[in-house]
Amino acid sequence: MSEILKMVKARDPGENEFHQAVQNVIQSVQPVLERNPEYRRKAVLERITEPERVISFRVPWMDDQAQIRVNRGFSIEMNSALGLYKGGLRFHPSVTQSILKFLAFDQVFKNALTTMPMGGGAGGSDFDPHGKSDAEVMGFCQNFMAELYRHIGPNKDIPAGDIGVGAREIGYLFGMYRRLRNEFTGVMTGKGLGWGGSLIRLEAAGYGCVYFAAEMLAGRNDGLEAKTCLVSGSGKVAQFITEKLIELGAKVLTLSDSSGYIYDEEGIDSDKLKFVKQLKNIRRGRIREYADKYTGAVYTEVDNTLDYNPLWNHPANCAFPAATENEIREKDAYNLINNRVGVVCEGANMPCTAEAVEIIQGRGNILYAPGKAANAGGAAAAGLEMVQNSMRLTWTREEVDNRLKIIMKNIHKTCLDAADQYGTPGNYVNGANITGFVKVVEAMLDQGVV
Repeated sequence: MSEILKMVKARDPGENEFHQAVQNVIQSVQPVLERNPEYRRKAVLERITEPERVISFRVPWMDDQAQIRVNRGFSIEMNSALGLYKGGLRFHPSVTQSILKFLAFDQVFKNALTTMPMGGGAGGSDFDPHGKSDAEVMGFCQNFMAELYRHIGPNKDIPAGDIGVGAREIGYLFGMYRRLRNEFTGVMTGKGLGWGGSLIRLEAAGYGCVYFAAEMLAGRNDGLEAKTCLVSGSGKVAQFITEKLIELGAKVLTLSDSSGYIYDEEGIDSDKLKFVKQLKNIRRGRIREYADKYTGAVYTEVDNTLDYNPLWNHPANCAFPAATENEIREKDAYNLINNRVGVVCEGANMPCTAEAVEIIQGRGNILYAPGKAANAGGAAAAGLEMVQNSMRLTWTREEVDNRLKIIMKNIHKTCLDAADQYGTPGNYVNGANITGFVKVVEAMLDQGVV
């Protein structure tokens, strides 16, 4: 196993996030390879860790001062053994090929867990939409799609949104694709409800994460009612985690963005969440304004000199990291343990470092759900949107939500079953990785050396 990781690191030097994602899966699937020597003979690890296609391109655009700017765009087509490429587009200054490869790699297994016919991919750019005018964002999105449209399509690759790509960006991207192709197809998910979108699509990743946490607690004859919860982020995943937690009777204490976090000891109720949605989705403001409006809350600015995030150093029952990758580090993991957190359910993609995961799992009594299982609700709802587009139908909110609940319940069960089958009962990381890995590998073997 170490030889495979060495090979990946030598082949892709400096791609630390991708290396971390590969290592996480390789560690989990070792017993699978021992029971199935054919997998090693047919080099499935070598094949599954190499993208089918990596596309990089220039994106020139003009700002409001008529200055020409240039960003870099990417499309990672990771694996299509189970279906067309499916993953998110991320617009953020931190975007690199490594980050998008890790997202695409994890997406392969996440989509496999949903049981829907979707492969894995990702894309995006180092463009930062924050602080840009609508005209600037539209100009960038149109120029980005002017190249991306060559590589996507309803039977090839159907992107969704991720960090920095919300309803506004999806609209501009879809509009440019429609113009370039002169066709109206379900080529993106997360679309507006009036033009092919699905009810519950925006809520799905957040709601699904809470449904998964509820399933974990139910296994211990417990529930989320009256639980105190730490939530990071303030985008759509964090917002809808918070919304569902409030609905189920839990108390959310924190939200954050890249500038800092707020701690509200009284709890974030529905009215306060409505303010957050207006602040982040409409005004595109900073979370510090929450503390200006609600004086009982405390705002803490980001301090990059610290080796921990103080958001995770508050007493609570549950933690839902829903901001970005590697936000919970080693010291944060110890702080969560010391503050008696009993559930860590990932809403973001790989928000815990490998060291943090090892510490949290080492406690034994903490329920820990990896993002590829816990936030698979977003992928599932994207698949449901694709189904509705293909059928030219629109399902009700209740129907989509019920399907989402069933999918998350089934993912929870398959993770537990796989973990138990391979000798690590209760280990959701191993269960998620093994379930997704076996499904993808079996499809690859059936389809030959391609």
